[in-house]
Amino acid sequence: MCSATGQATAAPPQSWMQKVVELPGYKRGCHVITRKILEQLPELSCFDIGLVNFFILHTSASLTINENASPDVPLDLNDALDRIAPEGHHYRHLDEGADDMPAHVKSSLMGPSLTVPLRRGRLALGTWQGLYLNEHRNYGGPRSIMVTVQGQRRSD
Repeated sequence: MCSATGQATAAPPQSWMQKVVELPGYKRGCHVITRKILEQLPELSCFDIGLVNFFILHTSASLTINENASPDVPLDLNDALDRIAPEGHHYRHLDEGADDMPAHVKSSLMGPSLTVPLRRGRLALGTWQGLYLNEHRNYGGPRSIMVTVQGQRRSD
């Protein structure tokens, strides 16, 4: 880091935090979960700047960021995913039901993790952005998300 005079100064020490947050079971579909996640992360307010990584610990659900205002967006997103990876007996992996393999395909397309900037103790999301849990199974059950924060703690 540089001071106002251009002299090198030591950067404030980095701090790490990690915990698993739990979500209840959701029906199949795309769900805005920002509030439910943040309710379990009061520690974020201790950070001034940093990055937060969200990693879902499951292979038949995924995470993404999308619009948090219109209730039609999650419905349309789920419909689009169903068209891309429809249920059916055309898959080899049918051991866990007709919805399982399409769930794995959707999870691979959407991804298991998100990294979001942290600013002044809050997620630095855009005005219309929210965190989504995409539940790709008909009965997926509760979901666990590993949250890892790296950043500088607040000085106050």
